Amino acid sequence: MKKTYLYIISFLIILTSIKAHGQDVPQDSVLIPLKLRVGIEASGPVIYFTDKNNLNLEGYFSADLNEKMALYFAGGYSNFKYSQYNYDYKTSGIFFRTGVDINLLKPEVAIGKYWAGIGLHYGVALFNSATPSFSARNYWGTTSSSIAAQTSWGHYLEVAPGFRAELFGNLSIGWTVSLRKQLFFKTKNDIRPIFIPGYGKGGKSVSQGINYFLVWNIAYKKIKVAIKKEPTEEPEESGSATTTTND
Repeated sequence: MKKTYLYIISFLIILTSIKAHGQDVPQDSVLIPLKLRVGIEASGPVIYFTDKNNLNLEGYFSADLNEKMALYFAGGYSNFKYSQYNYDYKTSGIFFRTGVDINLLKPEVAIGKYWAGIGLHYGVALFNSATPSFSARNYWGTTSSSIAAQTSWGHYLEVAPGFRAELFGNLSIGWTVSLRKQLFFKTKNDIRPIFIPGYGKGGKSVSQGINYFLVWNIAYKKIKVAIKKEPTEEPEESGSATTTTND
């Protein structure tokens, strides 16, 4: 619930900022700073303080190519543990994503400070998973065993719409909603992992998640972008009125 409140608050801040700054823009062109960004995912460490079984550390780097598109590269580490009455499970590993982020805001609204768009990413996960103990009951009684750690890897696609706004200086905040689709996952003995680092629940062909980011950005270049003027309709000329009188 606390995590949801953070997203709502940041969303309202971004919308308010965009509305406030989107009115005062040049008529013909706007100067847009192209930026390099380094971001860290903030909710993972916060969740770990309340749930020691779930650690997720993630960061990303992006570089603007123009006023609309930026190159994106992310990486991270996950350590996940799960226990039930008849088995224990744990997994840990690294993941990487690369792709592009597309800003859907008009340049005169974004002005290099605001981003509302979508990320299109390709992800790879490499991880170890194990079942230290499990038990099963049958006709002859209870059987206990374990599954040793095995290395697995896989690929997936990610679509990540989201928002980001510069608060002050070079600091921005933002969040994304991630939808991920499995392409290929290789595991030994065809055992499905319960959790896949960077992807989410392993038993689903489509996974989703929400991430909250703190971003440090710095401009490396400025470009002038022409503003597309909206076509205006010319007012229709009113015809001259004529009056007739009867003698």
